[in-house]
Amino acid sequence: MRVLIVDDHPVVREGLRAVLSAETGIAVVGECGSGDVAVELAAQLRPDVVLMDLRLPGLDGVDATSRIVSAGTAAVLVLTMYDTDGDIIRAVAAGATGYLLKESSRQELAAAVRAAARGETVLAAPVAAKLVNRVRGGEPQLSRRELQVLQCIADGMSNPEIGRDLFISEATVKSHVMRIFEKLSVSDRTAAVTVALARGILRLPH
Repeated sequence: MRVLIVDDHPVVREGLRAVLSAETGIAVVGECGSGDVAVELAAQLRPDVVLMDLRLPGLDGVDATSRIVSAGTAAVLVLTMYDTDGDIIRAVAAGATGYLLKESSRQELAAAVRAAARGETVLAAPVAAKLVNRVRGGEPQLSRRELQVLQCIADGMSNPEIGRDLFISEATVKSHVMRIFEKLSVSDRTAAVTVALARGILRLPH
C-alpha cells in the first residue's frame, strides 16, 4: 500500500518514513510539510493512505483532509499530538478515516495505516472515548473555578489580572484557560465566551 506523509516537521517525517518503510507491504511514496502541497501530491501520486498532521502552515490538516476525501484520491489517517474535542470532531467531519496520536507505538501506527487502507475506521482509545462521550451527550462540565476564570475572560481581563482578582498564580490561570478551551472545544478566548453564552453557562459580561 502507498502512503503519503504530511507533517511540517522534517524530523517527524523522517521518523515516520523510517518506521513505515520497515513494514512489509507499505511504501512511502511522498512527503510534504503543508496542506496545499498535500492536496496536490495526493492527486498526483494517488496514495492509498495520507498520514495527515493537523497543524500545518497555509491550508490546515482538516481543510486538506476535506479536499483529499472529496476528490476521492485517498483515505486520510490523522496523526497528531492534539486530542481536544474540537480537533477530533472537525477531522472526523472532514472525512478522516482515522485519528491517531503521535504517542502511538510503531506497531499501532502500522496497523492503523493498513486498516485505513482497507477503509476501516481507526481511533486512538482516548479519541474514541471522547467521541462516545459526545454522542451520549456527556458534555464536560466546567468547575466552579473554571467558571470564575471564564467570567473574568468575558469581562476582558488578562491572565495577570485574573490571577490578581482570584488570588491565584498566572500559571494556574493559564492551566484553567486551557482546560476551558478543551472542554468547550474552542481554541481562543472569544470563542470560549461565545460558546459559553450560547450554552447558557455564562451570564453576559457586566
